[in-house]
Amino acid sequence: MSAPFCRASVVVLALASAASPACAAFFGSGEDQFSIEFVPIGSPGNSFDQRGAPRFSGSVAYEYSIAKFEVSERAVRAANELGGLGITLDERGPDKPATSVTWIEAARFVNWLNEDRGFFPAYKFTEIATPIDPRQPTSEFEPWEIGDPGFNPANPFRNRRANYFLPSIDEWYKAAYYDPVGESYFASTTSSDADPIPVASGTDPGTAVFRQFEATDGPADVMLAGGESPFGVVGLGGNIDEWNDVESVFFPLGRRPARGGAWGSPAGVLRSTAAGTLLATSEGDNVGFRVVSLGIPEPTAIALVILGLSVLPHRLRSH
Repeated sequence: MSAPFCRASVVVLALASAASPACAAFFGSGEDQFSIEFVPIGSPGNSFDQRGAPRFSGSVAYEYSIAKFEVSERAVRAANELGGLGITLDERGPDKPATSVTWIEAARFVNWLNEDRGFFPAYKFTEIATPIDPRQPTSEFEPWEIGDPGFNPANPFRNRRANYFLPSIDEWYKAAYYDPVGESYFASTTSSDADPIPVASGTDPGTAVFRQFEATDGPADVMLAGGESPFGVVGLGGNIDEWNDVESVFFPLGRRPARGGAWGSPAGVLRSTAAGTLLATSEGDNVGFRVVSLGIPEPTAIALVILGLSVLPHRLRSH
């Protein structure tokens, strides 16, 4: 599996320019264009954590990238406008995290990201006859099968031709708790075994948005959702619970993992020892998501590589 391509893009562009562009991917167009900034998660083949929940979590054999921030209302509304996704959101503001999003809707948003960038959809949905009850779903989620383009026997729920996904349990856990310097795990998402300091908003080290007990408080803006994890990811602890990917046909009764805690959660819910599940059709006003990229070179990024390689010989000759 290739390394996160955003890292390679930054290196190549740095050869052609003195600037160091952010590791961001752009989606949509015109007034509905938005970006997602990705943080590379290295240390492939790291050990698992025996102390956390589930036990033996966090080991990831490959490099990948995870969104620095939770997916915002702005991003989902743009995808709704361009892709006709029909996702209904809580209306708190464009920079607030998108909440009241079911796991199914989050997976459809991820599929739209892939299709917008020229990739294959990550998740398979089969349309069904329109039900009599309009509250019932009109499609069913199912694993990819042998014969489907991009079928991956190692994980039939993720299409290998896709680039964007919901984070797996291990991908999310590693980004939240793993210390790549000490090669060990913290109990908190803020590079510590101690509970973070509760705040309503901000990015000070050691803080998280939790224990905000007034219902009107709601989550902070995605860019102000607490201190960073060891890898530099914001808001993995607190602000909103985040959907994780499904990885087994044996996952209980249509439920999906969701973790991290929300703005009203007690400290214990943010810790590595806390894990829970929700029905995939749940629409909690404190539940949202973020996305990961497995680093397949994007069609537009390939041109940047060619540009960088063409510039490099010139710069070498000039020296």
